[in-house]
Amino acid sequence: MDFSVEFYETETGICPVRKFLDELKGGDPDDFAAVLAGLAKLRNRQYHREPLSKALGEGLFELRHVGKLNTRLLWFFAKNRRIVVVHGIRNKARGVPDRDMETARQRMRNWLKRVER
Repeated sequence: MDFSVEFYETETGICPVRKFLDELKGGDPDDFAAVLAGLAKLRNRQYHREPLSKALGEGLFELRHVGKLNTRLLWFFAKNRRIVVVHGIRNKARGVPDRDMETARQRMRNWLKRVER
């Protein structure tokens, strides 16, 4: 286990990724279990590439699970061998919508500004 995985939190302590995962657990327990297994695998460097993970550009990556809907967790690398998950989506599309990419970029910038000064 080379890396630690953590979830983005706002300045007020809200964790949008945890909320996304809680909703996924209630709505699709099988996909939830697969995504949790994927998060556990991300701790190992060998899974930082396709098919589990894919670089999206600008320092962002996606953890992918294909099910009835595609489930994606967007994340980035931080100092001290950390992976920070900033956003989660479900969609039928092959890619990540621009609005979700922008949300992930904003959260990444916010986290880096607050935590890695």
